[in-house]
Amino acid sequence: MKKTPFTQKHIQLGAKMAEFAGYNMPISYTGINEEHATVRKNAGVFDVSHMGEFILKGEKALALIQKITSNDASKLTAGKAQYSCFPNTTGGIIDDLIVYCIEENKVYMLVVNASNIDKDWEWIQKNNNEDVECHNVSDKTCLLAIQGPNATKILQPLTEIDIMNLKYYTFFKGKFAGVDNVLISATGYTGSGGVEIYFEDKEGAAGIIWDKIFETGTPLGLKPIGLAARDTLRLEMGYCLYGNDIDDTTSPLEAGLGWITKFTKDFTAKEFLEKQKTEGINRKLVGLEMVEKGIPRKNYEIKDSEGAAIGRITSGTQAPSLNKAIAMGYVDIAYSKIDTQVYVKVRDKLLTAKVVKMPFE
Repeated sequence: MKKTPFTQKHIQLGAKMAEFAGYNMPISYTGINEEHATVRKNAGVFDVSHMGEFILKGEKALALIQKITSNDASKLTAGKAQYSCFPNTTGGIIDDLIVYCIEENKVYMLVVNASNIDKDWEWIQKNNNEDVECHNVSDKTCLLAIQGPNATKILQPLTEIDIMNLKYYTFFKGKFAGVDNVLISATGYTGSGGVEIYFEDKEGAAGIIWDKIFETGTPLGLKPIGLAARDTLRLEMGYCLYGNDIDDTTSPLEAGLGWITKFTKDFTAKEFLEKQKTEGINRKLVGLEMVEKGIPRKNYEIKDSEGAAIGRITSGTQAPSLNKAIAMGYVDIAYSKIDTQVYVKVRDKLLTAKVVKMPFE
């Protein structure tokens, strides 16, 4: 298993470790519910250094990004970021990603999912017909996500960058905890605010930054958080997780990602997705709330009142902040309206659920 520069820190702190996307990662420290509440009410630190980072440079960098992503990256100016996806030739999703504009029309950073680094890199190379300069900097880039309503207040003393007023999907580069060339962004995956910090582990930077964050934050209740709570936090917000809610067989339109699919430019599978938009989709990703007691899990079947299969669960949990069982899943379009009653097969029972708006409330 691969390690991040913080793996030893997690082990020393007594984290429950497990393999995730080929990395030895902290799943939990003190328990999912407690860690979840820490992020919702105060602030927590996630090691997400397993994520992938690619730098694309040159006059044709934007053209390549426009060709392979669904969103319109020409709208980005320096210091802005954008959520997007790589559609495949049949309209499925190779990966979802964040595009960071470092220098307008010239330098971009693409942040991709850990499990898809090799697949994404190959896709970019396959489509790079203009000799765009590409660098896979995943292995040397550290990434910590400090999330929660008090995150920026806790971290502000460590930098001169005004992170307390950092707008959503924007970023700055500067000094953090005495380390130069740190990129600080606000693109959080928890719905509770906060920042992400990207930096290279040069001259012990990882240890310095980790220690400074906890030196400053521990007296204020800042705690390390595992990936299990990250999953429950993102699910309450209705954020898709690659490999669960989106994959190579789900289109952005089916996944409710029409807002990142811009038909004002040419991109892979544009014609397919335009046709899908015009003719309509057959299934849709929806939020579900259990009416009867039971926890919906990934791959559980969703059925109609007659017991016929109409879909499947892609993510499900007992939501710690909401104290109820929630899920996301694909259903036939006829069952996708809000308040539609459906049934989830939990073991051998059909339990009542209803379609609800996301984020969950």
